[in-house]
Amino acid sequence: MKKTIFKDLFIVQNIKHKDKRGYFKELIRENKINKKFPFLVTSYSRKNVIRGLHLQRKNSQGKFISVIKGKIFDVALDLRKNSKTFGLYYKCILSSRNSKSLYVPPGFAHGFQALEEENYVIYSCTNYRDSLSETSIKYNDEDLKIPWPKKNSVISAKDADALSLKEYKNTFCK
Repeated sequence: MKKTIFKDLFIVQNIKHKDKRGYFKELIRENKINKKFPFLVTSYSRKNVIRGLHLQRKNSQGKFISVIKGKIFDVALDLRKNSKTFGLYYKCILSSRNSKSLYVPPGFAHGFQALEEENYVIYSCTNYRDSLSETSIKYNDEDLKIPWPKKNSVISAKDADALSLKEYKNTFCK
C-alpha cells in the first residue's frame, strides 16, 4: 500500500501471478485495508470518455477502483469540508497492465478518462448508491486545471451540466 499526501487516499500494487495459461490477480483484501465493500459495480468506456467528477454528498462512498481491461487517467478531488487538502486533486494511471488499484475515501469526487479502445473498470464501494444525493464537479473546471491527457473528450449530459468547484463550495460548504 502506497500512501499519498491525501489522508486515507492510497494506491495498492496488486500481485499478479502469471504462467502459460494467463494470470491470477488479487484485487482487494479487506483485512489489509480495513474496509468493507457491500456494493460492487463495473463500467465500460470507449476511448476518450470522461466519467466524473462524481460524488454523493450524503451516504458518501469510499471506492476501491481497479481496471480489468484497458487504461484510465484517474482523478480524485478532495471535497471533505475540513480537510487540509480541500479542493486539491490526486491523479494517476490505472491499467490492467500496471495492476494498480486506487482507494478513494468518502468525501472525494472521482472521475477518469478512458485511454484505450476498451476500458473495463470495477468499483468496490463502501456504501450503496444514493442517487438523490449525487452531484458532479466539472471535469474541466478552470480552477482545478486537471491535465486530462486526451482532447475531444466524450462526456454525458449530466457531466456537461456539473457544478464548478466555486459553485459547489457556495452551495454545500457554508
